[in-house]
Amino acid sequence: MFDQILNMVKDHLGNDPQVASAIPADKADAVHHEVASSIENGVKSQATSEGGIGGLLSSLAGAGSGSPISSAITGGLVGTLTSKLGLPPAATGAIAAAIPGILQKFAHKTNDPNDSSLTPDSILGSITGGKGLGGALGNLF
Repeated sequence: MFDQILNMVKDHLGNDPQVASAIPADKADAVHHEVASSIENGVKSQATSEGGIGGLLSSLAGAGSGSPISSAITGGLVGTLTSKLGLPPAATGAIAAAIPGILQKFAHKTNDPNDSSLTPDSILGSITGGKGLGGALGNLF
């Protein structure tokens, strides 16, 4: 799942001139990895709190700038980008503003029957460590 998210992040941030110009070239790779990690962790934590994969995908589809999942991801991400990579507020703000669009692409890609690179099952496998639903439920009992 991480690689698919990373590719979406690179594509989305690279095709947004405001964001692309705000990221120093020597830090672009690190920024992409931090953003993808934050999104992956946010998706995993939201899946457990939003009622599973169905609830997660519903919340991602409506992940506007004020949505809980978008806010949760951007809050921690901005701090990380500032402290770990030393990015200025203009850069972190531009990146944070791009998060809702990336989340919406994530939801669209997951729900696209013609795209099997990211599916609800693959998300579940990533969340459960490849154990699937049976393995995840087995750990609960």
